[in-house]
Amino acid sequence: MGLCALSASELARMIAAKVVAPSEVMAAYLARISSVNGAINAVVSLRDPDELMAEARAADDAPSAGWLHGMPFAVKDLCATKGLRTTWGSPLFADFVPVKDDLLAARMRGAGAIFVGKTNTPEWGHGSHSFNLVHGVTRNPYDLARTAGGSSGGAAAGLAARILPVADGSDMMGSLRNPAAFCNVYGFRPSWGLVPADAEGDTFMATMATEGPMGRTVEDVARLLSVQAGENPEVPFGRAGADFGAMLDVDMRGKRIAWLGDWGGAYQIEPGILELCEAGLQVFTDLGAQVEAIAPPFPAQKLWQAWVTLRAMLNAGGMKALYDAPVKRAQIKPESVWEIEQGRGLSAQAVYEASVIRSRYYAHMARLFERFDAVVLPTAQVWPFPVEWRWPQAINGVAMDTYHRWMEVVIPVSLIGLPALSVPVGFGAQGLPMGMQIAGRVGADAAVLAMGQAYHLATDWPAKRPPQI
Repeated sequence: MGLCALSASELARMIAAKVVAPSEVMAAYLARISSVNGAINAVVSLRDPDELMAEARAADDAPSAGWLHGMPFAVKDLCATKGLRTTWGSPLFADFVPVKDDLLAARMRGAGAIFVGKTNTPEWGHGSHSFNLVHGVTRNPYDLARTAGGSSGGAAAGLAARILPVADGSDMMGSLRNPAAFCNVYGFRPSWGLVPADAEGDTFMATMATEGPMGRTVEDVARLLSVQAGENPEVPFGRAGADFGAMLDVDMRGKRIAWLGDWGGAYQIEPGILELCEAGLQVFTDLGAQVEAIAPPFPAQKLWQAWVTLRAMLNAGGMKALYDAPVKRAQIKPESVWEIEQGRGLSAQAVYEASVIRSRYYAHMARLFERFDAVVLPTAQVWPFPVEWRWPQAINGVAMDTYHRWMEVVIPVSLIGLPALSVPVGFGAQGLPMGMQIAGRVGADAAVLAMGQAYHLATDWPAKRPPQI
């Protein structure tokens, strides 16, 4: 596999030292994409290989633009990219080519990335299974009959299959954590404001979602975060960036970690998942940390009430123009239409109550983080499921009452913008990957990544490559 087997950080160091040229890296990745991508459908809207090789050769002798200099990169298909088709997985935008980059794409391009294409996602990023009518379904490299998760499913599958060195994702309801767990890689949801969005729509409420990095090593994740992070003065809650890759050393002795498991029985979780996570926690114990199983700090049903209310409100507002046009509405997937209609039916009182719940929960967690350095939960409640399913209808015989209820375990992080790293915890009886999420207080991104690095050095689960490809 050669160059494609290396981490992005290793490649960056080799390119900087001129041990290898960007054109050599590009040639290796284009060959790997040609060989593997047809089986998993991770990278879509692929650019012409001759154009990409020309860009890479130009980077060979050019001054370094940054950490991503000369690196092949595929941007998630929810992020607008200048001159490169961006569809949001929707037939309504099947042929849309933006004239400018979104802020995130501009930062990564500015650091030297060469965009080879986009990574696949569900339509509008709604749901944690990456399929749509424009590009089709993304398959899990560890089992081609299973989902890669979503909405950053293309990114996670591309990393696991070694057709991407590093990747961006985005996360509202576990959208980069879930596919990271399903594909045996790392996915980091930053604190709200650290990786800012463009100044569009409701930028205050938009902090419920964030973009972030994904990779096969924690160092790769940290170094891509350094490229992505930093304030946008046009949006609120901004946070300064940092060299996160230089902040990964940590002594785990004396660190206190709270294990929340299935949230006191509130979350249905398929057999085998909790046991793998608990085995992962033993790694921290072996490193000297104190791990304690604790009672839930807040009622799960209240968190769910707040989440679905605020999420539905955002989707109803953001997609109003499309929904109000009957011809366009007919081309929106039914799950999105349902959620928009839920939002349109909300009262002002319901939205206010949801916001109060979120505020009270934030205060509870602030007190919890006075006692603990991190809290840990499973990243997902189910194993990667068959690609033919739209979403799991039931867990352990208990019906899921919405298309996203099966991902409820990510809500405690998303609702209040905690930084959280999904780390691999190994494989279940069917040979399918799983992960757990390590979350810290808002602003403790470097500390969470450092814990993840300690875990990675002791485990390195991503070194176990997909057997089928």
